[in-house]
Amino acid sequence: MKFLPLNIQGAYLIELEEYRDERGSFARQFCMNEFLQNGIDFQIKQCNISKNYKKNTLRGMHYQKMPYPEKKMVSCLRGRCLDVFVDLRKDSPTYLSWEAVELSEKDNKAVYIPELCAHGFQTLEDDTVIFYQLGEFFKPEYYSGIRWNDPKIGIKWYKCDNLIMNERDKNYELL
Repeated sequence: MKFLPLNIQGAYLIELEEYRDERGSFARQFCMNEFLQNGIDFQIKQCNISKNYKKNTLRGMHYQKMPYPEKKMVSCLRGRCLDVFVDLRKDSPTYLSWEAVELSEKDNKAVYIPELCAHGFQTLEDDTVIFYQLGEFFKPEYYSGIRWNDPKIGIKWYKCDNLIMNERDKNYELL
């Protein structure tokens, strides 16, 4: 695995090293030793799968508040998505900065997102499946979000006139 630092402090694009032969391919997606060698203490406590039936589904921007913030590793198992996260750590030099990475089933990449970053994605194909590995258990009473189109942040999503979103994600408060 190759760990490539992103602009958000503590975030990484992880390139998985794929091995191919006549049977197909194999890639290791997580190895605690390799994470620790790269200065990342990530212990997986929960895994989630998000199945998205239609292109231009937007989910986000979600995070979990203190004292249970989530670290995440996100990959795309099928289809394609624009994966986006925003740094909400007030003491971070990248506070309120955002980053977007396109992930697909074909690219063998994942994104590691540090705690207290809001996360979301926009699907770029029908039948897109996202896999999350989380460093904290889900605690509904600490679950929160920020508005996906907050002008203070200015995320540049792919243009679409018919985003598919739930009411909660559409109506999170502005910062």
